[in-house]
Amino acid sequence: MDANELLKKVRKIEIKTRGLSHNIFAGEYHSAFKGRGVIFSEVREYEPGDDIRDIDWNVTSRHNKPYVKVYEEEREMTVMLLVDVSGSRDFGAFGDTKKEKMAEVAATLAFSSIQNNDKVGVIFFSDKIEKFIPPKKGKKHILLIIREIIDFQPESKGTNIDVPLQFLTNVVKKRSTAFLISDFIDDHDYFKSMSIANRKHDLAGIQIYDRRDAEMPDVGLVRLRDMETGADVWVDTSSSKVRKKYAKDWYERQQKLASVVNRCGVDMASITTDEDFVKALLGLFRRRAIAR
Repeated sequence: MDANELLKKVRKIEIKTRGLSHNIFAGEYHSAFKGRGVIFSEVREYEPGDDIRDIDWNVTSRHNKPYVKVYEEEREMTVMLLVDVSGSRDFGAFGDTKKEKMAEVAATLAFSSIQNNDKVGVIFFSDKIEKFIPPKKGKKHILLIIREIIDFQPESKGTNIDVPLQFLTNVVKKRSTAFLISDFIDDHDYFKSMSIANRKHDLAGIQIYDRRDAEMPDVGLVRLRDMETGADVWVDTSSSKVRKKYAKDWYERQQKLASVVNRCGVDMASITTDEDFVKALLGLFRRRAIAR
């Protein structure tokens, strides 16, 4: 992709997603994610009704009367976007490719976060960490992120969700709100790493998938290519048995995903490449706001 084409795509996504984040998501985002952390503010004298667990014993001993610690909501938040850049993101039979839809969703989240003066960072992953962009503030930083999402070329085509979750836990020290954006087509076991990551951070999953991931059309004998391994295989799609097996495999993968995120306590939104993602993201935000 040449520089002019890339700039046009970045600008197009910026115009669409910045408007959405300003007019639709800003309030919902704030309700769902702000104020989840507390930081120490000051000490004051104990008053009847204060929680004795908040007593500052060091200050109390110095003044010979009880003092309590006062906390306030943490106003500044760190947002981490864990973006799947494996080979399967280039697929798209209906509407956009997964890659294009991921870019729009990630950009909307990023613009929503900077309106609340939050820092935003990105972890690009395949079956390894492809690139880490440390959290920063500002529009210039967000545009850099969008440009990377659109044009980034990974070294590997595979997928291993366990890898970015472990990286998030080990490298991002400050508690953050993290969005794992992927099609979740992955046979690795990532339950343990997801559970640990969600205890340290505030994790949400956003699945981007194409309707053809779930259903195979009857178009006769076709050659299919695995976009992650590069392997080709001839498939007789006119066989109802083949189509049912394909649909069954997708259903079982979705059931496994639902089981993992439910056990880990992670909220999930699923978005197809041919649908408007606004409703799904608003639903995710509102569920989290209610759960608070």
